[in-house]
Amino acid sequence: MIQRLNIVLSLFFAVLMLSCNQEQKIKQAMRPQKSITAKDILGNPNYLAISYGGYRKTSREFQPTIAQLKEDMKILQAMNIKVLRTYNVQLAQASNILKAIRQLKAEDQTFEMYVMLGAWIDCKNAWTNKEPDHTAESVQNESEINRAVALANQYPDIVKIIAVGNEAMIRWATSYYVLPNVILKWVNYLQNLKKEGKLSKDLWITSSDDFASWGGGEESYHVKDLEALIKAVDYVSMHTYPYHNTHYNPEFWGIDDEEVNLSSEEKIEAAMQRALKFAQKQYKAVSNYVESLGVKKPIHIGETGWATVSNGHYGSNGSKATDEFKEALYYKYMREWTNKEGISCFYFEAFDEPWKDAHNNKGSENHFGLITVDGKAKYALWDKVDKGMFKGLTRGGNIITKTYNGDKSEMMKDVELPKVKETVGF
Repeated sequence: MIQRLNIVLSLFFAVLMLSCNQEQKIKQAMRPQKSITAKDILGNPNYLAISYGGYRKTSREFQPTIAQLKEDMKILQAMNIKVLRTYNVQLAQASNILKAIRQLKAEDQTFEMYVMLGAWIDCKNAWTNKEPDHTAESVQNESEINRAVALANQYPDIVKIIAVGNEAMIRWATSYYVLPNVILKWVNYLQNLKKEGKLSKDLWITSSDDFASWGGGEESYHVKDLEALIKAVDYVSMHTYPYHNTHYNPEFWGIDDEEVNLSSEEKIEAAMQRALKFAQKQYKAVSNYVESLGVKKPIHIGETGWATVSNGHYGSNGSKATDEFKEALYYKYMREWTNKEGISCFYFEAFDEPWKDAHNNKGSENHFGLITVDGKAKYALWDKVDKGMFKGLTRGGNIITKTYNGDKSEMMKDVELPKVKETVGF
């Protein structure tokens, strides 16, 4: 009897100690890391950034589970990614990402991941059967901002940036765009919360939008509210997509006359270098506009990317811009340039997301990821597979392997040359 009692007591104390240790780990993971702020992270090549959704099915009704999110976080950590960008807090995905990161930090004190938390902004009547009213905002915006504030306060060790809106001011977003005064209203609201001590003073506030929305394009965007917005944000988060412009603005795309005798790979490399210069030109245009206002603010890239599949404007019947070889070159060139210049680049995106064009499996929007839904690393990451960086990691039960079974010659069969520039005209 005494021996049995001793065993029971021993088990009780063992469980109690285990519980206490786990509680201590969680408390430690929750403790804000005051030494790491947005100012330390942005522009720091040791903190590579990426845009992340994590949706694995053709509908967002299927939210990624915390287990799936943790699986993805480990894959991204292996890629040396330390900053994620999310897009809204209406759905469970963003809050679950924060839970997943906190759990990973509790399990491994060396795990490090931070978040640029997006708050989605719409105009009145957006996504309804009514005509969008771009002069007024959705009544849902306030609750979206409040959710973002709550999460930033709940996870101050993880959330380092709040982005008010995603491509919310650019006029081609005809379903939902708003005027700059709406973004300005909510940026000022968040900045005032910082002043009142209701948000961390180290939390940076921005909006993430197309380069034209930040003054780098048409002069019609150069309005007083945009000037005030640029002065109100902690930094400018701009988007640039040479990929889309291979169709819509193709003067930089195609093969130059002096390149016709180059090898196929050299021709593509030259075209992709021009794509890089196109992105740099848009970045410079935003920078010039900001400077013209007498403002000195950091400018980082909130989105840029290159799709690997397209049966539309960017594929065989269009600009022939789409394949894994070109994506790999663009990813490489963008990382080299932005790291050298101290620009954060939230590359779009980590994994393919089939919900974006659910009725068209080969639609380009589904294929911007560096990794496929079933865990195959595209050509841009083949070297990381070779180095064993994904060893022991899985996605959906699949180990991380290379697309095309690692056969470059097979991959190159799907690579098309851009047209000679004189014949460009899509």
